[in-house]
Amino acid sequence: MNRYYSFLALMLLGTAAMAQQENLSNSTTPIEVEEPPVDGYYVKSDILDREVVPYANIRPTDVAYVKRVWREFDLREKMNLIYASPKSRLIDVIMEAVMAGELTAYDPTPTPDDPTGDSFKTRLSPDQVMGRFGSDSTLVEEYDAEGNVIASRFEATAFNPDDVVRFRIKEDWIFDKQRSVFEPRIIGIAPLVTPKMDEITGDSGVSDDALAGLDQVPEIEGLTTGNDAAAIAADAYPAFWIYFPEARHIFVNKEVASRHNDATGLSYDDVFIKRLFASYIVKQSNPEDLRIRDYVDNGIDRLYEAERIKKELVDFEQDLWSY
Repeated sequence: MNRYYSFLALMLLGTAAMAQQENLSNSTTPIEVEEPPVDGYYVKSDILDREVVPYANIRPTDVAYVKRVWREFDLREKMNLIYASPKSRLIDVIMEAVMAGELTAYDPTPTPDDPTGDSFKTRLSPDQVMGRFGSDSTLVEEYDAEGNVIASRFEATAFNPDDVVRFRIKEDWIFDKQRSVFEPRIIGIAPLVTPKMDEITGDSGVSDDALAGLDQVPEIEGLTTGNDAAAIAADAYPAFWIYFPEARHIFVNKEVASRHNDATGLSYDDVFIKRLFASYIVKQSNPEDLRIRDYVDNGIDRLYEAERIKKELVDFEQDLWSY
């Protein structure tokens, strides 16, 4: 009997020791461990082990209605601030995956086979992706022991994620009559780049010949040139496109920083599927392939037109049912 109680006591002591080793965050005495201590009182392993939940299958014969929409969202809006958090920026997640070869970037330049430039036709290498964010360079001078300049060279400046404040989304709104569901499905996402006005106007040394050739750059939308440099205006253009179904496998393991609760456990895949962002429509599919800016000049009127298109989509779904 004494041997039984002794064995039971040893088992309890062993279990307690193991429990202490697994939860180092509660330790009050220094413990030598090979791994660093846990930053908190538990390990957030759930989001790292997640897998993409596949979409419901759609048969072509069940598709009764499709409308393609392009929309943009600005990270400076209050609802979109989570995408610009220094803890987990959306552009950082995308760029890290692209540079590591885990995600494919596609060239947004229009071609005869791809007039809109967003059909995922041409792949970009990581070096080409970095070049899509502009050609800013800094003059670096080398000095001798006496302080005289002996050489100089231009070096490309490092990519600044804070410069990317807008994204463009390409999506299809599909009515599946088999499931009686009218739902959007994102096809692609593109970070937008706004050209710096000092580069366009020539304040940083751009020649008049180079300035005159800016109208030959197809990816810069809305660019106008003239004798007066102040009249030049450039709209943001896509740096590259990523295919959203491919990006979901990256997004599903990347946590989004929340303002209200650190334990939400939302991933970037969750926020896009749940559509937790504020955006506005810039184009809908049409026979003339026109953007809203092509037939509406005023910025406020463009927003009204975007809301009208949005309301049409909502009304289409409401009109399907009778109560």
